[in-house]
Amino acid sequence: MEYVLDGIKEALRIIATFDREFLQIVSVSLRTAGASTLLATLTGVPFGVLVALKTFPGRRALIMVLNTLMSLPTVVIGLLVYSFLSGHGPLGRLGLLYSVTAMVVGQFILAFPIVAGLTVSAVQGLDGRIHPTLASLGADSHQSLRMFLNEARFGLCGAIVAGFGRVFSEIGVSMMLGGNIKGYTRNITTAMALETSKGEFAMGLALGIILLAVALAINVLFGLLQRKAK
Repeated sequence: MEYVLDGIKEALRIIATFDREFLQIVSVSLRTAGASTLLATLTGVPFGVLVALKTFPGRRALIMVLNTLMSLPTVVIGLLVYSFLSGHGPLGRLGLLYSVTAMVVGQFILAFPIVAGLTVSAVQGLDGRIHPTLASLGADSHQSLRMFLNEARFGLCGAIVAGFGRVFSEIGVSMMLGGNIKGYTRNITTAMALETSKGEFAMGLALGIILLAVALAINVLFGLLQRKAK
């Protein structure tokens, strides 16, 4: 028990004193997760809206694929991207393996089906009478789309939050594509795994506290926005 208490005290000291290595690790996690989530939002939301509103052959199969990919293991994505970026892969000449860029690419692939799939669900869950009502009021296609997005805004925000939470807490993609390089690609989850294996309980615990704190802060902010809009 004394070991645990000492670890907690040291973890709090690391956080309170803004330990340089600690801040570097947290910064990498925030930058990579933020960039990949932004890319997934810019592509996944329009794609999800299009799939939800348009009728085309294979639409149900596409939605099923998106829903399946939402639970795709991170190590599978890491393996696929690694095969393209490794020295023997088709993109090996770019030299992106074991870089922040490679981590962002992998995390984007991980977040995209989550954002797109939940966007489809959010738009499909809207009242079906919205479109004919807007048409009867003389709204054009652009105005109707804006109204749809406004009505689905909480669902869209939830999709983005879910995408960020998925990539911020993953480890497989970061480890396989980033290489856990100190001061460069080492993020919260890979550092936690490393520090724990070394017996450095305090640093791992400090990073775990930040991981939970960021996730909690985002969900609290999302809840406050929902309450304010009601």
